[in-house]
Amino acid sequence: MLHEIKNSISKVLVGKEKVAELVLIALLSRGHILLEDVPGTGKTMLAKTIAKLMEGKFRRIQFTPDVLPSDVTGIHFFNPKEQAFEMRPGPVMTNILLADEINRATPRTQSSLLEVMEEGQVTIDGETLQLPKPFIVIATQNPIESQQGTFALPEAQMDRFLMQINVGYPTFSEEQEMMKMYKEQEPIEHLSSIISLKEIEEMQAEVRKVTISDVMENYLLRIVHATRDSEYVDVGVSPRGTIALMHSIQTRAYLKDRDYVIPEDIKFLAPFVLSHRLVLTMESSMRRTKEEIFEEILNSIDVPVESGAVQK
Repeated sequence: MLHEIKNSISKVLVGKEKVAELVLIALLSRGHILLEDVPGTGKTMLAKTIAKLMEGKFRRIQFTPDVLPSDVTGIHFFNPKEQAFEMRPGPVMTNILLADEINRATPRTQSSLLEVMEEGQVTIDGETLQLPKPFIVIATQNPIESQQGTFALPEAQMDRFLMQINVGYPTFSEEQEMMKMYKEQEPIEHLSSIISLKEIEEMQAEVRKVTISDVMENYLLRIVHATRDSEYVDVGVSPRGTIALMHSIQTRAYLKDRDYVIPEDIKFLAPFVLSHRLVLTMESSMRRTKEEIFEEILNSIDVPVESGAVQK
């Protein structure tokens, strides 16, 4: 399945195999994704491509400062014809929600996504609606416009994203290949769905059966606790982050046709799942990035031998 999805994404975005793998891991881990990079690197196109490969509903919200919470969640409105109030659910009632340029929304509107992302439900005027399953938020933001009418996501909301992924620029040869692909057509128009909603739910259940040995659990926890003890970090990874990494490594092992986790799963996924959850000290934030500090923390932890990854 991963190979098939990677091939489909490569027809639209060249050289993004790792990003495709991370998005699929997030989807099967029941998590949400924050895509962050400069404009024009394919963040929105990636989200649209993933949506087209699924047999599900896709909705997009283009965030601007005037978007209200009710524009996201929905409203009760008075129908003069029926002389009664009716429910009008918002765009969150979907399977894949693209929250485009989420940092352009006001904090009040951003917070309207908290319940949606964490609980899989939305409350409108006291009435609670369950969201369709599966449900994933793919949010994008442009980091270079942090002072131009944008609002940084609060730490509480950052913690609700399973992963933060930087899409990155293509290489010279990849961009040349991309030019050839887009010269006469729009490749995304020729994609068709290859995975059903039922298959996704079945796979989401299967990944939770992957074994994590005591050795792997200890390795994961040593990384998490090292972030809390670091002199460069004000607030380390939360227990939510611990669970997020646990589910992610189970999913990666499953996609690699293993029923147990190995150290490589943890080392590969930890930077994407944990880095954005750190709150750096004032001094360290002026000198280094979260990614740099986390990489140093990760490298300071001894990696267990492969034999510790076998089933209990």
